[in-house]
Amino acid sequence: MQRTSTIPPYASHTDSVQVVNNHIYDILGKEAIEFISKYVNIESRTTKILETSTRFNVDSLEDNSIRDFINIKKINQLRYLNKFLESVNNKLPFYGHFVGCVETAEQRKRSILAKYTKVLVYPYYTLDFIVKRVLPKVGVTKKVYFILTKGHNRVISLPETLGRLVSCGFEIIDHKEANNLTYFVAQKIAIPSYNMEPSYGPFFRMRRIGKDGKEIYVFKLRTMHPYSEYLQAYVYKMNNLQEGGKFKDDFRITTWGKLFRKLWLDELPMIVNWIIRDLKLVGVRPLSPHYLSLYRPALRVKRMKYKPGLIPPFYADMPKTLEEIMDSEEKYLDAYEKNPILTDIKYFYKAWVNIFLKRARSA
Repeated sequence: MQRTSTIPPYASHTDSVQVVNNHIYDILGKEAIEFISKYVNIESRTTKILETSTRFNVDSLEDNSIRDFINIKKINQLRYLNKFLESVNNKLPFYGHFVGCVETAEQRKRSILAKYTKVLVYPYYTLDFIVKRVLPKVGVTKKVYFILTKGHNRVISLPETLGRLVSCGFEIIDHKEANNLTYFVAQKIAIPSYNMEPSYGPFFRMRRIGKDGKEIYVFKLRTMHPYSEYLQAYVYKMNNLQEGGKFKDDFRITTWGKLFRKLWLDELPMIVNWIIRDLKLVGVRPLSPHYLSLYRPALRVKRMKYKPGLIPPFYADMPKTLEEIMDSEEKYLDAYEKNPILTDIKYFYKAWVNIFLKRARSA
């Protein structure tokens, strides 16, 4: 297959090549090409097509020559993934498109289950999961893992992939599975957030709005894939809300995360926020900026007069829709303004009854 090189002097001659447009149809296949072509003109001179795993080959491209960028190398092969995405963002104009692909964790699992016999498949899958999905995200083993593997062929979930894109200044336009890979189209809408402290471990902090609009960070036990916090607006756009004010069909939640939520384990670390007085015992739920933006303006102003709470009025009233949740919080705040102590005692008791006697659960 003929390929023309665009490799700078410091890059590997086996790593990055400009793919001749006529051959990309053979490389990607009909289904992937049809998906990409809905958003990007593959034949355009302003569409740059590379097969690279290093950001240096992106940085070396001429400025102002690219409208859209396609990389046919799986992002599983990228050692410094966020740095790569930041370089792509830097080269694209606003509203320019970035197209890439990933072998998701679920796709890798299917591939392993289809490849090995029943005797070997689950021990192999368990080992693969630990080595290529857990070790790269644990501080003690992360450096060793990347020294040994150079970051190649690591396991990454779809939510983490899309969340990293959003954190690096992209809006998710679409994604589609083809040839046991997931192809995605993203559009540059902002500069990267340059998150220097990404959260991978079982415990993490979530940015929330506290009293007087102050930014606070509440502690949680992880129930979602890494970088899922960047996808809140995307999930809302795609799925809207279900009963209880949660997102419907939220693909960001892990299998074990669903269990943690049923058993209330994900909420326990927030006791630390109560101890350090970011939260009071009973009060409105601390919300993210996006979720808060869904509230009525007058209620947004009213709820920011007070500290959020560890136990929200939700568990006293058990509302089902966002409108009912807002009504519940407004009723609580009105009562709290008149008699704070008595109101919190009343709501604490009602929440205790619903949680421990009527078996209400975190969803």
